Amino acid sequence: MMSLFKKTLALLAVSLLAACGAKTEPTPAKTEITLMRFFGSCDAKYGAVNEAAQGLGECGIVTTLVNQFNASNTDGIHVRTQVAEWGPYYDQLTARLVAKDVPTVAVMHESALGDYVRRGLLMPLNAEFQAAGIDTADFTDHARRGVSFDGPAGSDSYALPFDTWAWLWHINTALMTQAGLMGADGQPLLPRSPEELLTHARQFRAKTGKPYFAWAVVNETAANNRTFLTLLAQQNAQLFAANGKSIDMQQPAVTKALTLMQQLYAEGHVKPNLDYAGANQAFLNGEAGVSVVGTWTIDQYLREAKAASSPFKGGYAVVPFPQLFERKAVFADGHAWAMFKGGSPDEKTRAAGVKLLKFIWEHSAEWSRTGHLPVRQSVAQSEAFRALPLRANLAEITETGVGMPGNVPTQRAIELLIGEDIANLMVSGKPIAEVQASIEKSVNKALQKARR
Repeated sequence: MMSLFKKTLALLAVSLLAACGAKTEPTPAKTEITLMRFFGSCDAKYGAVNEAAQGLGECGIVTTLVNQFNASNTDGIHVRTQVAEWGPYYDQLTARLVAKDVPTVAVMHESALGDYVRRGLLMPLNAEFQAAGIDTADFTDHARRGVSFDGPAGSDSYALPFDTWAWLWHINTALMTQAGLMGADGQPLLPRSPEELLTHARQFRAKTGKPYFAWAVVNETAANNRTFLTLLAQQNAQLFAANGKSIDMQQPAVTKALTLMQQLYAEGHVKPNLDYAGANQAFLNGEAGVSVVGTWTIDQYLREAKAASSPFKGGYAVVPFPQLFERKAVFADGHAWAMFKGGSPDEKTRAAGVKLLKFIWEHSAEWSRTGHLPVRQSVAQSEAFRALPLRANLAEITETGVGMPGNVPTQRAIELLIGEDIANLMVSGKPIAEVQASIEKSVNKALQKARR
């Protein structure tokens, strides 16, 4: 009797489970993809925040952006973020490629993309963008140049542009007022030639007792290169050969740029011997009138300008690097999201990676709050972007930004070689002709050795 009762209960349980199972929707199988990035780690503050609109700063916004994708996508996709330090980022990425531990998606500087495209490591993405509804016609001019490379099927996009960052003048308007260098419209007076820049710098020093500029001259010498390339672009000079295989330092435009930089330093208009952190701190302390650095510091400087204790409280302005020669131009680069062939071994993973890119594209306006410039024309022209503090006059950089040509290999190494020699020109007073010869020799040697 008891045995029959147990059998009946067992059959009833099976029936109930079967009935429940019939009514339950199948749960999508999880698809995990990896995303490698820099921008810092801030999980303690933003690890549980799933709305990108609540993120602040580079780390906060990129963290909440990925969190929001993980929380909201209905395809069972989970992005596992792998955070790396900015300095050794590409060394770590290369080590992972060698070890076959390849991320699905990775952030890269547009100036670094070409090396990976030429080695056949990145996926061409135009077809995927079209299928996903990512309109490449909405790319800004600078963004399009940064991610486009010629392949077997012609020009193709090899990454999703994320931002444009550029070389700016961050200005302490309180010191400019003290120096008598503010216009009637309440805006800083900007020089329109090398001669006028020297005149302004001398007047600033005479009135304030401080140097006009703070920029990183030593250690992180990329700042020297970016200023140099800006001055060349404004003279319509072509520093590299059309094939990207050699550099020509024996041009009048090169001599003009180096002469100006050396004279500014020799006359004491650049606060001496500063590295990146020192230059940033000098400007925050009110020790110089202009910080020459990129878009990424806008958010920090804006916050500082609101602090009661700030030396430039309420007195902060930012402009593109002023036009000193024939045309408007400024050094610019950008961040982009690339998909590695080795990190997308099957269609399911590849599709998940493209869906993440589509989400980033749709929410790219959030990223422009960092100070970086939009890569979508529709965002750059939007009222929402132009309403952000100090952004309206920066939108032109999406058209005037200039970087090294995409066919120049190992651009980050080239940037450092140029920057180191310019540091010698400024700090040690090395003769201009010797600097020109030294840069030409070292860069051409590096270009010849570069893997293509």
